[in-house]
Amino acid sequence: MRTLTYLFDPLCGWCYGAGERLSSALAATGVQLDLLPTGLFSGQGARAMDDAFAAYAWANDQRIARLTGQVFSDRYRGQVLGDRTQPFDSGPATVALTAVSLEAPQRVFEALKAIQHARYVDGQDVTRMETLIGLFARIGLTEAASALAEIDPQLLQATRSRVDRGQALLARVGAQGVPTFVLEDDGGHRLLHASAIFSNPQAFAAELGRHAA
Repeated sequence: MRTLTYLFDPLCGWCYGAGERLSSALAATGVQLDLLPTGLFSGQGARAMDDAFAAYAWANDQRIARLTGQVFSDRYRGQVLGDRTQPFDSGPATVALTAVSLEAPQRVFEALKAIQHARYVDGQDVTRMETLIGLFARIGLTEAASALAEIDPQLLQATRSRVDRGQALLARVGAQGVPTFVLEDDGGHRLLHASAIFSNPQAFAAELGRHAA
């Protein structure tokens, strides 16, 4: 079974934009998906939300919306980008997705999509652990929700390990940003052209299927 590793960050708008197209490509090819966070917007990559960054993010989001049809709602603009107490920090969501990977690894992509929908459509604050706990409880990820209610050192270590693996793979294939897609087979790791999933999703699916054949 060939595996497509999807390197991502939970607060990456382009990753949100790629979601449905990636689902379609995977369904057409039968390739197995593995998700690895890169920590791009956590730790030293996190920042406060200010007027300049909010304006930059919204302009970028509108470009993604035009290319992909994904929704960036007015609630998101007002309640997320307009909230100066809410940081731009993917650390909590990265920990939350690690908890899912330990409970139900086959549901990590689903959980990521749920977090993205909560942020970009419902305008929820996914930088708060309480939001993530409630979200996971609603979609039946009860063990992950419980793990987030009392985060132990093992979960934090597992998160660090996943981010380290993601960063190492980025370096290995010579990539920097996200989303990045790396196909692994007997011949090693092959970097796919992520831009195609936005400009020509059919070509991306064809490339994935061709390399996976």
